Order: sequence, then structure tokens, then C-alpha cells
Amino acid sequence: MAKSDSPKVLISDDLSPAAAQIFRDRGVAVDVKVGLKPEELTAIIGGYDGLAIRSATKVTAKVLEAAGRLKVVGRAGIGVDNVDIPAATARGVCVMNTPFGNSITTAEHAIAMMFALARQIPQADRSTQAGKWEKSRFMGVELSSKVLGIIGCGNIGSIVADRAQGLKMRVLAYDPFLTPERAAGIGVEKVELDELLQRADFISLHTPLTDATRGILNKDTLAKCKRGVRIINCARGGLVIEADLKAALEQGRVAGAALDVFQAEQAKENALFGLEGLVATPHLGASTTEAQENVALQVAEQMADYLISGAVTNALNMPSVSAEEAPRLRPYMKLAEQLGSFAGQMTETGLVKVAVEYEGHVATLNTRPLTAIVLQGLLQPLLESVNMVNAPLVAKERNIEVSEVKHDREGDYQTLIRVKVTTGRQTREVAGTLFADQKPRVVLIKGIKVEAELGPHMIYVTNDDKPGFIGRFGSVLGNHGLNIATFHLGRVAAGQEAIALVEVDGPVPPAVLAEVQALPQVQQVKALHF
Repeated sequence: MAKSDSPKVLISDDLSPAAAQIFRDRGVAVDVKVGLKPEELTAIIGGYDGLAIRSATKVTAKVLEAAGRLKVVGRAGIGVDNVDIPAATARGVCVMNTPFGNSITTAEHAIAMMFALARQIPQADRSTQAGKWEKSRFMGVELSSKVLGIIGCGNIGSIVADRAQGLKMRVLAYDPFLTPERAAGIGVEKVELDELLQRADFISLHTPLTDATRGILNKDTLAKCKRGVRIINCARGGLVIEADLKAALEQGRVAGAALDVFQAEQAKENALFGLEGLVATPHLGASTTEAQENVALQVAEQMADYLISGAVTNALNMPSVSAEEAPRLRPYMKLAEQLGSFAGQMTETGLVKVAVEYEGHVATLNTRPLTAIVLQGLLQPLLESVNMVNAPLVAKERNIEVSEVKHDREGDYQTLIRVKVTTGRQTREVAGTLFADQKPRVVLIKGIKVEAELGPHMIYVTNDDKPGFIGRFGSVLGNHGLNIATFHLGRVAAGQEAIALVEVDGPVPPAVLAEVQALPQVQQVKALHF
């Protein structure tokens, strides 16, 4: 049962009732309000931490602007054309999808469409039910021994390849991200696009819609295809230039096309409709009972994990942290945030470069979210609305160079995170580790060794290492009624630069800082908050 202060999620599209129950079972409050108009969604979204959708709800920049407490948008399905991801990222909202919940269903639909093309089943069905018996008209082709060219051999594409191999087809794959080892493992021949076009009897599209893939089948690429090729698209409508496909079908260069997706949906009218070689379905790729149940349950689990434990699965605009990784990473996340915050509070001029180094055990973990959290801590003193979702974008927009380096070696500590910040004037360095108690400790500041656990209210002092400083410093704090909780010291060498990192039991008034700054040998004093 959700508590009054628990996260709250809005389900605004038709999802399985089991999704709402998952939220409730995990302690997340949930409202189900389907069919909201854009202005109605904008009016209420400010009261929710999460928004669960399918394809009907449009998550626009205007909606996001009104979503003051929104942390996550979860899309039950693959496509997120209805979510303004750049606007969500800029506002620090995580966007998730469920790319695997309907994979088998979509792959099976592609295979069904391929059979429909090969044997002209829809056309033969219409003819037969109209009272005709046109057996000689519908001469088909076998799939066995034919060459299937798959454009995009990711999760769905690889399932299609597996099913096609079961039909004794030869499978070619064009996918820039497909490694030779992976291709060999799934039994496909990895080729370039031109070779696939020239050799394939059937072409099935299974790639996301990006600037690189938009219109990948067009007048020029269709002209390179084997005459009589048959094309299946159950991925995204924008992958095929429909006017060019229409011309190729009319010319007989393409023998048939089976389309489940269109450039403009809902496709109640389309220039391709009515062509003899066309098989069309209304975006049914994910439309099975099993798939709809799967994606609804997946998105609810993913969103609940994120809101409750910080686990990030299938995020499109931030590094993923699996539910298994989250417990191992959580202490490091705290350490990364503290190191970034320390460096950020000490930075007084424009940032130029940030280098995050990982040594020892932490270098074996998923460090991408840790780097994002370092940036979050670093930028928050200047920009309060920064979180781990939008921190990398904010850094990029400000031309801050960010690098991440891993070292397997172990130095003085079994595990270490080091943050180097370069400004227009200098480079600062702070490093930290986890001890056996899993509590973060700062162990290096400006090259000076110090072991300190950071508390809510800290005073940082750099001074010349001379006798009497500690007594005078303590007297200033005592005179102002500030109790010292912990006191940590470090120095370069006797008589040289030293630092003091002191935790006190309350906020540090400006008058205290002014008095400490006036002490002999003090170079710098600053109040820090964690």
C-alpha cells in the first residue's frame, strides 16, 4: 500500500490492469486516467512523479514544462515518437521504453507478412470469398532456399533470422553495430547494404528510425534490388519512401510489399492502397495478448524500480543501472555525488574540463551513471535543476569537456574515484574511496592526503602549517557556539601548505568565515554543504 509521501504515477493510456497493481504492490500510488485531452494532461501532470503511456499520449515540451515533479516517463512498447526526448532530458526526466516485451510478437508478424507476400494470401482470400476460383492467378513462391536480407539485426531482427533459418532460408544482415562474432553466433552473413540489396529475394526492416536510417529504402536503393524482390516493414514507417516504393511496385521491380507501418499514421488513406502487390495491416506488430501484457508489466516494474531504488532499465536518455547493479553502485553513487559537489563548491571560475578516473574495484563496475552523478554534483551549486539525467547535456551545452578513464591497478586504496576539474585559472583534484563500512571518504584534496567523512555542514580551510593555528581556529568556532563533530587534517610537509576539513553541528554564519579568514596563515576558508 502506498504511503502519503510515496511516489505517484499516472497511467494515461490503456494498459493491463496488472500494471497498476504492480505499482500498488511496490508502494507507488497510481491513478488511471485514460483519454485525457492535451490541456487536461497539462493541468494535472504537476502532481505526478511518473507517467506511464503507450502511443496515444503525447508528451510534449508544453506537458513537460508543467510537470514540475516528474522524474520518469515509461513507454509500454518500443517507439517513443510521441515523447519529446530532448525536452525531457533538458528537464531531467528519464524516458524509458520496453524494447523486448513485444519482440517475439513483432518478429512473428514479420514472418506472417512474408508468408502472405510469398503466397498472396490476402488477395486470394478476397477473391475466393467473392465467389471466384482463380487458382491459376495466385501462383506463389517458396521461402525455402530463398535469401532473406535483414536490415537491422538487433533483438527483433535476430529473432526473425532464427525463424527464417527454421524455414531453410539463407539470411543476410546489414547492421553497422552487428559484430562478426555476433553474426556468426546467430548464423547470419554480415554484409554491406548494397550487397544485401543485390542478393536478397525478401528484405525485412528491423531498424530504429534515425537520421541515418530515415528513407533507407528509396528510389536509389530500390533500383539496386534484385528484380522481383519482396519487402516487409514492421518497424517504422519512415524507413521507406512510399512514393518511391509505389513506383517500384507499378514498374514490377518490386513484386510485393507487406507494410505494418506507414509514414503517416493512422493511415486511413495512402497512395499505396489498392496496389495489387500490397499487403497492409494497421500497425499490428505488437498486437497480441501476450505482448500487451508483457510491455505493461515491464514498464510498471521499470518505473517502480527507478522511483523506489534508482535502478534504471531501458532508459533512452541516461545510462542504465540494472536492479542487480543498483545495490552495488549505490554507495559509489553517494561517493560520486559528494566528490562532484566538493569540486563544484570549490570552483569559482568557468569550468573548462572534467576528468573522472576510476581505479581498482570501481573500474570493474558500470561507471557511466557514476560519471553522470559526478557532473550532477559538480553543476548543482551553480544550477539547482541539474540531475543525473540532464547533467551530461548541460555540460555539453556549456562546452565543458568530459572524459572518463578506468585503471585496473590498485594504488593506496582498493577502490578509488578521482575527479579533476580544470577551470580558466587552475586544475583542482579530489579523490575518494569506500571503506569496509561502505561509507564514502574523501582521501585526497589538491594532492594532499586526508581521510574525511563528509557531513551536512563542513568548513574547508587551507593554511600554512604553523603552530597555534588549530587552537585559534577552535576558539573562533567556540566563541560562536559552533560545536565540532569531526576534525581532519592533512599537509604537504611540515611547515608547508596544510588543509583542515571540519564538520560542525550547524550552518556556518558568514561572520565565522570572516574571522577564520583573518587568522594568521589562513589562505582560504569556505563553508561546504552535503
